[in-house]
This record gives sequence, C-alpha cells and structure tokens, in this order.
Amino acid sequence: MAVTMAEITKLRHLTSAGLMDCKKALAETNGDIEAAVEILRKKGQAVAAKREDREAAEGCVLAKNEGNFAAIVALNCETDFVAKNAGFVALTQQILDAAVANRVKTVDELKAIEIEGRTIEALIVEEIGKTGEKMEIGAYECLEAPSTTSYNHLGNKLSTIAGFNLEGVDYQVGRDVAMQIASMNPVAVDRASVPQETVDTEIKVAVEKTKEEQVKKAVEAALKKAGINPTHVDSEAHIESNMAKGWLTQEDADKARVIIKETAEAKAANLPEAMIQNIANGRLNKFYKESCLMEQEFVKDATLTIGQYLAKAQEGLVVVNFKRVNLNQD
Repeated sequence: MAVTMAEITKLRHLTSAGLMDCKKALAETNGDIEAAVEILRKKGQAVAAKREDREAAEGCVLAKNEGNFAAIVALNCETDFVAKNAGFVALTQQILDAAVANRVKTVDELKAIEIEGRTIEALIVEEIGKTGEKMEIGAYECLEAPSTTSYNHLGNKLSTIAGFNLEGVDYQVGRDVAMQIASMNPVAVDRASVPQETVDTEIKVAVEKTKEEQVKKAVEAALKKAGINPTHVDSEAHIESNMAKGWLTQEDADKARVIIKETAEAKAANLPEAMIQNIANGRLNKFYKESCLMEQEFVKDATLTIGQYLAKAQEGLVVVNFKRVNLNQD
C-alpha cells in the first residue's frame, strides 16, 4: 500500500518524528496511523535502551514559582545542539509546568505525572526516539514558603529558586535574591544552616593553613638573616635551577637546606595554640560572609549584605530556603 504525503504529515504532527521514520512506520502498518504512532513510540524506547551507557551532560534547566511553591527541572541530553532545540526546551517547560501545577516533591512522582494521557517518563522516551540521544531528568528541586521566587539565567543552563518567611514579597526583591544565588553560589542561608561537616572541614583547613603560614614566615626570616634570598631556595627544583644559573653557591644551598629544616621543625613544635585558633576563627568568619546568603555582599550594592537589603525592603524579611541547579561547572 502506497503511503501518501498527507498521512506522513499527520503522523509527523502527532509524533514530531522524522519524515523517513514516519514513512517507514506507515508502510509497516499499511497506513494505520495509531499503529504507526505505537511503532514510533517503541522505537523511542529502543533508542533509549541503546543509549543507557552514554553520558547526558548537556541539557536545559528551567525554574518556575507559583504562590508558595517553586521548582527547578533539569532535562539532560547528550549534545548542546539538542539542548537548544525548541522542542526539547518546550518539553522541559512542559515538565516543569506539570511539576508546579501538581506540587510534585520527588523525581519519581514527577515521572509518573500524566500529560494528555501519557506519563512524563513516556514523553521523554518519545523525545529520545525523535533525536536519537539519551535523555533523563538530571535534577529536580523544589521548595515551599510563604513567598517564592525563581530565576532562569540566559542560555537555560542555570536556574535558582528561593523562599521567604513573609507573604507579599516585592517581585524585584525576590528576583534580586534569586540572581544573587545564581551569581554567588552560597552554600547555606545563614550560619546555622551550614552543615557541621562543612564547618569542621573549614576549621581544619584554616588551622593547617595558619600553621603553614607561621612556619613559612619563620623560615623566611631565618634565611634573610643568613643572607640568603628565600625565593631562591623555596623548593629543591629552584635550588638546583638557581645553582645552575650561578645565583646560588653549593655552600649556600647546603646552608639553606639546614636552616629550612631546623627552623621549620622548631617553629612547628612551638606554635601558640591560642593565636592559631584566633586566626583560624577569623578565616571561618570570612567563609561565613562569603558563603552564607544572608551575610553575602549584595552584588548590586556593595554597601549592603543580603540580610540588610531584605530588612530595608520589608521589615523582618529573611530567606528561609533556596535551591540552585547549574549544568556548567562553577
């Protein structure tokens, strides 16, 4: 049975599959549109199975808020070409709209939602059949709060959402905060929200860094006192290189090695613990100011922190939660 262009066009409209795929499906089903649709859907499933071992590192990230609920969906694919395709972006938006409308809490719930009689998981499989690329929901984040906001960065690779403790938050204020989260990538809302594991790691790093700096200062001072340039002997490679250039004698090289070893050992054994802790705590405070949203310097006005900006905008206003999804490396 000959397949007409009208039938092919109708099948393409129903499935968005390629022209030749539609023609083959119709030929296989003797022009039965419904059977051809099913074949193309099964083809999508077959392609999905084949591509399971492929990496889906590209994709589209979109966020949306509605009342007291906000969500972010990342639909991943293999190439940026597909990620920018209008149909792929539209599917991501369709999934996000369904997530927000149904106040979905988990990825499994999201996949099970039906749109026009088909689950989101099935829609993704169909899209795989059209493009031939592996696709998956790479991330899903949501939050609930009296007021919410969302922000989508240009290019659909980075999105943020945030929740506030009060209702009726001004749109621009919410957008400013969402953009701050996108730009400055905070680790927590405030100090109390920073995971203890993170705090412990920061303190440990700060203590070690402070000790290294104190030892280094002592070694540099001892070398200078001996008439040796510290930069000429700060590593074995530099020592050998500077000896070859004639900038350092063998005698001074040997002398420097002894000074470095003895001074470093003596200083490390006699570091004042109280001073080390004070400096380390100072470094931790700096970490809080750089990494806690409410303490971060407001990117649009360096004279204010985000906490101060919100207090000026609405008395008692604070951020209670936020989420950030970025397909690119920060």
